[in-house]
Formats: sequence, C-alpha cells, structure tokens
Amino acid sequence: MAQKDTSEKILESYNDVFSDIVNVLLFNGKQVLSADELEDQAPRSYYKADGKIREIERDVAKRWKNGNIRVACIGFENQTASDPNMPLRVMGYDGAEYRAQLLGDSENLYPVVTLVLYFGHDKPWNGPLSLKERLNIPKEFEPYVNDYKINLFQIAYLTHEQVELFQSDFKVVADYFVQKRENGDYIPSSQDLTHVQETLQLLSIMTNDNRFEEAYNTNTDGQKGGPRNMCDVLDKVESRGIAKGIAKGVAKGKAEGEIEGKNQMALLVKKLLDQGRIDDVKRASEDEVYRDQLIKEFGIR
Repeated sequence: MAQKDTSEKILESYNDVFSDIVNVLLFNGKQVLSADELEDQAPRSYYKADGKIREIERDVAKRWKNGNIRVACIGFENQTASDPNMPLRVMGYDGAEYRAQLLGDSENLYPVVTLVLYFGHDKPWNGPLSLKERLNIPKEFEPYVNDYKINLFQIAYLTHEQVELFQSDFKVVADYFVQKRENGDYIPSSQDLTHVQETLQLLSIMTNDNRFEEAYNTNTDGQKGGPRNMCDVLDKVESRGIAKGIAKGVAKGKAEGEIEGKNQMALLVKKLLDQGRIDDVKRASEDEVYRDQLIKEFGIR
C-alpha cells in the first residue's frame, strides 16, 4: 500500500480537495470547512515506549482552525482492501494526536476525527467497523469494554446524488469508481481538472493502469503537457493504444516474414542437396536475386 498511499496523499493534501471530501462525506455537501481554514499537520506522531521513541504515520492529516483557535484535527486513511485491524489502527492514530495535545497546550483540547476512505469496487468492505467487533471479549467483561468505531466511507458505493455534491477533482475520482462498480466500464466526464497530474496518478495507482499517467506525461506529438479533463485522457489513451497496435502489428509481420524466409531457405537447401547442387547452395546463400529464382524454380511457398 505504500506506493498507493503516496499518490493518494498528493491529491488529498490539497486544501480544496481535502475540505471538499469532508464537507460531502460528513456534512452532506454543506460548506462547513473552507480551504483557507485548514493547516497542514505532520502525518507522523511520536510517542515513547520501552524507553524508545516510536512513530505512527497517517495518510493525510490537517487541522481545522477558526482564526488562531484550532477547532479539530481531521485525518484520512486510504484503503483498497478490508483491514480487520482498522479499528485498532484508527485508535492508535487518534490516541497519538490526543497525547500530543496533552503534551502541548492542554488548555485548548480539540477533537480528532479520522475518515477511512475505501476505494475497493469489486466487493464491499467486510472488516470490523468497531473495536468490539474485532476483539474476543469474555461475556463478563463486555459491559466494561469501551468501544471505538471507525468512520468508513466506501467511495465506489456512494450514490450518484452524493457524487454530484463534490466540487473538487475528487468528484471525478468518485465518479470513476462508482461507474466501475456499477458497469465495469467508465464514461468520462467533461469536468475540467484543477490538479490534473495528481488525479491521474491516483487513478493509475489505484487501477494498476499506467495509461492514465502516461496520458498526462506525453502529448500525442511527443511534447510535454497533459489533458484538461477525462474526455481528453481517454482520447489520448485510445490514440496511444491505436499507435501501439499498429507498431505491434508491424513488428509481428516482420517477425513472421523472417520465420517464413528461414523456412523457405531451409527447404531450398534440402532440394538442392538432394540434387547434388552444392555450388547453388553457396550462391543462393549470398545472392538474393538468384535465391528468389531458385525458390520459383522449385515452387517453394
């Protein structure tokens, strides 16, 4: 997941994308967070255990501020597969942030909220959604064990109405995964992208299809640049596919021609040797015109 996390972080780290995801998934599209109210937070949290400094790393984390007052810490965790230990992981991330607050300005403590974004589209999430679901709890202890739930959002299973609420490039990402789940195919949107490269990098990594990123890196004329929307992307993907198909066909034809030529020569040599025409074998190997004459003479195809 390391490579996938890296590309996801690039797109989601933009404040316009981050705030858009939160506003849609938590507040049903209401503009509660604005991009200029967010500040980056180091994704790594440190704690001391067994006399050693250890670290916990989130995928993306930002603080929401109202003026100089920190209101909340919000983090994203990206998943392409169900993880049975997700409740424990989220507890660790959130706990590390609360610990950091205690070690700092304990007069202004604020909540920590983690969103788990699941990008799988082949099947729904089937892992635990809370700490109690993950633990084997003796019946006698059950009333005393505190629970801890995860805030899971399955991107490919959002409704079309939810997808339409997005205002950033994440709308294209969500639309792609919803369509792939529903139809197994994708009809592109004409929405212009703000963060073109980062969006295509994310799609390339998450789908294991490098054509998305290749469509950005190189224009059809070989100049650097990229498309503006997913219609442009698929046009480039199709053009590159046709060009590769032609090149592959030419290479295949050349290879088949070489094999055919070798087979013809082998048969010609056999016929000449059968007739004791040793000198003609030598001449045919050196003289292409004479070789063609002999091939016609023997009716070799």
